[in-house]
Amino acid sequence: MTVKQNNAVERLREAAIARSTRPFLARGARVKRCVSCQLALAACICAQRPALQADVTFCLLMHSLEPLKPTNTGRLIAECLADTQAFVWARTEVDPGLLALLADPQYQAYVVFPGEYAMAQQVVFRELAARPARRPLLIILDATWTQARKMFRKSPYLAELPVLSMETEQLSRYRLRRSSRDDHLCTVEVAIACLALAGEQQAAQQLNQYFELFSDSYLNSIRLRRDDA
Repeated sequence: MTVKQNNAVERLREAAIARSTRPFLARGARVKRCVSCQLALAACICAQRPALQADVTFCLLMHSLEPLKPTNTGRLIAECLADTQAFVWARTEVDPGLLALLADPQYQAYVVFPGEYAMAQQVVFRELAARPARRPLLIILDATWTQARKMFRKSPYLAELPVLSMETEQLSRYRLRRSSRDDHLCTVEVAIACLALAGEQQAAQQLNQYFELFSDSYLNSIRLRRDDA
């Protein structure tokens, strides 16, 4: 059962489709998908989507193609945490809404990225304050690892922000795209680790369960298509 939302990533996807001169053809482009969860209609998981609450806010800074990809996991964050913000990254332009968000005094923004890549002027944190004076705004670069490094280096408005660098021995369980390294977490896995770091264990557990459901349902729908071929 489709549960139609209007979350931040859905809005980016709809805007990208509206301005595109030709359709984006992802793998399995002929599959009839749920407009919300982007899984095949027979594998829709909308009815099992949790509505989560947490004392942190996520901001996804997305490569331009990510909102269109059915395998994108950043949207799982936006689907479950209603206050998630999302913006498309561009080399020469910055969304005014993003700059306004970064300037909002209710938030303390952090870029979630490995500390080894931090600029000289950036402070690196490996934990969040137990009782922060302002609500943490956790900026996650939603892209391939190569793209994310470029985005990090070429975004001057991020250079003044502190970096939240998480030490994790967790290996990625993401099975829908290949990565050259097993310790590169996908976007939703980064958010799950952030929630756990912030003491939001219940939200982390429920988001993790939804991620596992998404992965299993996607792979099962691929197997069914192959069996029917």
